[in-house]
Amino acid sequence: MESELNYNYKVVRQFAIATVVWGVVGMLVGVFIAAQLAWPALNFDIPWLTYGRLRPLHTNAVIFAFGISGLFATSYYVVQRTCQVRLFSDKLAAFTFWGWQAVIVLAAITLPMGYTRGKEYAELEWPISILIAVIWVVYAIVFFGTIFKRKVKHIYVANWFFGAYIIAVALLHIVNGMSMPASLTKSYSMYAGVQDAMIQWWYGHNAVGFILTAGYLGMVYYFIPKQAERPVYSYRLSIVHFWALIFTYMWAGPHHLHYTALPDWTQSLGMVFSLILLAPSWGGMINGMMTLSGAWHKLRTDPLLKFMIVSLSFYGMSTFEGPMMSVKTVNSLSHYTDWGIGHVHSGALGWVGFITMGSIYYLLPRLAGKREMWSMRLVETHFWVGTIGVVLYIAAMWIAGVMQGLMWRAVNPDGTLTYTFVEGVRATYPYYIVRFLGGSLYLSGMLIMAYNTFKTFSGGVFKDAPIPVLPKSGQAPASTTASAPVHA
Repeated sequence: MESELNYNYKVVRQFAIATVVWGVVGMLVGVFIAAQLAWPALNFDIPWLTYGRLRPLHTNAVIFAFGISGLFATSYYVVQRTCQVRLFSDKLAAFTFWGWQAVIVLAAITLPMGYTRGKEYAELEWPISILIAVIWVVYAIVFFGTIFKRKVKHIYVANWFFGAYIIAVALLHIVNGMSMPASLTKSYSMYAGVQDAMIQWWYGHNAVGFILTAGYLGMVYYFIPKQAERPVYSYRLSIVHFWALIFTYMWAGPHHLHYTALPDWTQSLGMVFSLILLAPSWGGMINGMMTLSGAWHKLRTDPLLKFMIVSLSFYGMSTFEGPMMSVKTVNSLSHYTDWGIGHVHSGALGWVGFITMGSIYYLLPRLAGKREMWSMRLVETHFWVGTIGVVLYIAAMWIAGVMQGLMWRAVNPDGTLTYTFVEGVRATYPYYIVRFLGGSLYLSGMLIMAYNTFKTFSGGVFKDAPIPVLPKSGQAPASTTASAPVHA
């Protein structure tokens, strides 16, 4: 077939554009609910606009609409380029795109209406949950089918991370999503009490571990070497990083349940594995950073590399902070405070957001038949606006969180609490305004990206790139892969 001579860029293009569109939507909702915390009257006494209903809409829009659309786009692009074949099935790939958009639209309708299972990152009711499982199985068929028919003997490490994220998310989603339907819009978990909590945070933290970490490390191992035009610093370290990370992450979830009814040994197990996680996480960060060996000067002029390398800095910071917060003595101060919000958003905005933006900026001109984005100056502006926004956001939440923890545990000589809860809320108010300003800056950067994307695609030539003819040895020419020479 003629199509087999070209890569399938259509579905990559669709997911890349969806990433930008849903990024704007998800972050807009985030900024709005941040404003509600500072100015509660902004819910206008409308049930659909209350914080409790919009907050899960925000998390679902940012993680599943923006984040996973980015992972679909990059994984479909990378698996084709590194395997030197077209996607396993164009029709199944198209189904994953339209099916995923249907899931997002259904989430945008049901969550503000209050239809929810009440489980973090797993709020969507059972019919939508089943649809997600079906789409995910099809996604796995397309991805692993493409690897199966590859022309290149070697499976590049980025595909290891993408593959692990696909398999793990299927397992996590199906086990945690086991429900007993009571009606079309209401169901109850098959688990009860502390077992439900343990399974939920086994799922919840591994959603972080395998979606928001493993998936995006797939981007790191492909797009940073490509943009830097340098080989991965240590391919051997990347494989050690992979196996250590995917084994260790599965056990870290109980650190979300310190000082609860969960058995103490389970809490301690989660803490220990969280501390162990620091080693593979920092090994991966250093591997990505050192890939720029001999090319550091490019950071001065290349905004895409700035996004990618700063994202690794946030990855390193978040993966130090997470294990530290899992230590029980630290957790006794940080738990239930805004410090946790700061930690999540240093990872979500700084690590996940920036590596996604850098990777999508890499893809967009190639998908539009252009040499580069319409305005590289706007890309540079986006980087600085976004960076300032992240720093304001997380600094405000760190300060607020530590202050809250100290105020809540302060006691008078007679044993009574020094501060009432409302005094803690009043003291936090200025930091909520700073967070709103930081989030607004980050959203402004996303709007700049959307405008730049629109201009880049205006008048673009949408053609699928040809698949290069490989030598008889079956090994791809070094110029066409991201996996060529390696520093051991």
